[in-house]
Amino acid sequence: MIGLSRRSAFTLIALLPFSTHAQTFTGTGAAIPDNGDVLEIPLQVNGLGALDTIAFGLEQVCFTIEHTWISDLEVSIVAPDGTVGLLVASQGGDTDDYANTCFNADASTSILSASSPYAGTFRPQGQMGAVNNGQNANGTWHLRVYDTYAFADAGDVITWSITFGDQPASYFQFTAGDLPLLVINTNGQSIPADEKITGTMGIVDNGPALNHADDPFNGYDGYIGIELRGNSSLSMSPKKSFDMELRDFDGADLPVGILGMPAEADWVLSANYFDKSFLNNALTFHLARQMGRYAPRTRHVEVIINGEYQGVYVLMERIKQGPDRVDVAHLRPWDIAGDDVTGGYILSVDRNESGPDGFTSAFPAENGQNNFLRYRYPRPDDIVAEQSAYIQAFVDSFETALDGAQFLDPVNGYRAFADASSFMDLLLINEISRNVDGYRLSSYLYKDKNSNGGRLHAGPAWDYDIAWGNADYCEGSAIDGWSYDFGDVCGGDGAQVPFWWKRMLQDPQFVAELRCRWNDLRGGVLSPPNIDHFCDSVAALLSTAQVRNFTIWPTLGTYVWPNPSPIPSTYAGEVDELKDWAAQRWSWVNANLPGNCTVGMPLLVQATALKVYPAHFIDHITLDGTGYGMMEVILTDVLGAVVLDTRIRGIQEPLRIDLPPSLSAGAYLLHLRGADGHVTTRRLTH
Repeated sequence: MIGLSRRSAFTLIALLPFSTHAQTFTGTGAAIPDNGDVLEIPLQVNGLGALDTIAFGLEQVCFTIEHTWISDLEVSIVAPDGTVGLLVASQGGDTDDYANTCFNADASTSILSASSPYAGTFRPQGQMGAVNNGQNANGTWHLRVYDTYAFADAGDVITWSITFGDQPASYFQFTAGDLPLLVINTNGQSIPADEKITGTMGIVDNGPALNHADDPFNGYDGYIGIELRGNSSLSMSPKKSFDMELRDFDGADLPVGILGMPAEADWVLSANYFDKSFLNNALTFHLARQMGRYAPRTRHVEVIINGEYQGVYVLMERIKQGPDRVDVAHLRPWDIAGDDVTGGYILSVDRNESGPDGFTSAFPAENGQNNFLRYRYPRPDDIVAEQSAYIQAFVDSFETALDGAQFLDPVNGYRAFADASSFMDLLLINEISRNVDGYRLSSYLYKDKNSNGGRLHAGPAWDYDIAWGNADYCEGSAIDGWSYDFGDVCGGDGAQVPFWWKRMLQDPQFVAELRCRWNDLRGGVLSPPNIDHFCDSVAALLSTAQVRNFTIWPTLGTYVWPNPSPIPSTYAGEVDELKDWAAQRWSWVNANLPGNCTVGMPLLVQATALKVYPAHFIDHITLDGTGYGMMEVILTDVLGAVVLDTRIRGIQEPLRIDLPPSLSAGAYLLHLRGADGHVTTRRLTH
């Protein structure tokens, strides 16, 4: 909820006796702000006692609201002690008003299963009964109404009422869970969407033992900044996602490693409201890391905010520059010339717009619109003129070379500007998952300094909650077809795929290398058994937590945008649906990916005789085998951090490679990437 705009002028109209055991209080209406503010209409309650879930408490809330697009609205009841009970959010459509619509925890029909326009009595979307927590009923109550899509539609609350009686609403109370528990407190502040507020967070992580909300905080105990995040999810999901940064006492960023992930200050709490399996993002990032690419690390957690249980979330790394995230050079404001200005940069392809947050490509996508590239690092407020001019010119040079007649030229073509293998890997990730948003929204790119390679890389992977067949529009759930052909099925959408991918697929070498890369991955990393193993292991981890989540967010078996039909009625059904769809998609990609794996040099996939030793190294390793061509040698730790990246011209005799002297003891992965883009991975220990 954001930016409160309290309307103290609205007061109690009447105190009406409902029955011997029930009393109804009726409040006035008000215009609903359409500027991002929250409307809170006060209503004074007197003459009652303590509220509970057994003898006496809040039974029902009713209201009439007229609005030109009610699915933009989020409506809650707020008790005198600040407890919030969500009634309804993101339901209905345009001009489907709430006509004397009542919410009662004992109603036979959930608002999620009802059809608009809404008239009658429904079970609320959230925990209305949470207000029956022992507090005194007397005081100021509020009806809270938030228009999540500002500056678009108008409307009014006509009237509303609350009823107290001897059939009070109950609510779910969290006692203990087996996932790490994040306990967040904002000290009564609503969490806004446009700036972070300061709160506190404690993490309870007792390993195999249960985690209770009142256990000592042993994973983190300190300050945070927190705000709402999301585009579609912000306006269409009542379960909110959050951007979060760890802070010290003075409000400065505080890099801390939490739940086994490397130290950083910036994190994301993803609600996964659209993805009822809680798997799509975590699965995709896991596969990308197995492919040798950086992708955000994740942990499934349960969350309590201001004493209210919020359900299962995915805590994930936010994409940003750093040695344990996107490992490009730190770019300072005075790095404005020479090699200094050439990196590092992080961009994303996003919704078309203009302004200082990024720049517009000079090359149109299929529908004639030009893609917008957003500055991610440095941020728009931090990038200086020389840096923005440099990265714009570099992207323009890349696109000009790719679009030009000589785009295949090894010196002046697109490969002089782009790391083709990274574009192949992101293509395979987007296509195996049939990501309907792939390439065109939240699609990241990064570039290091010229002295560190300097080419434009595609990635890291990001935002896959409506991938893996979980979208009922633009062929998002189809087994067949290519995501990069989005314009062929949804050419009218304002966000289109850049021309890059189809143009690269006109390069015979790219097509051959792509097929080689798929051949290497299809039986291992991207194989159905590997996908099934991850899904089954995470589903087992969530076996009890998902029950709690769907108790307070009862969406199983119910349509939530953009779930395709049929909609599974159980969590196990959601997981099985994902695995079945992924297996069918794998078969289609395998049968339809163009090209043959025929490139003019030895392929590492055939390099079974290549020896790497010692498996337990001290200060060096040796590559032993003859006839192998140019390759890139990359050593990473098990979390994906690159500790060595070098290139060799070939192997004609045993080749010694010295390793950094500061490596910690533990497991490492050696990735050998051939000039064909193929990667072979070996596991080593130190």
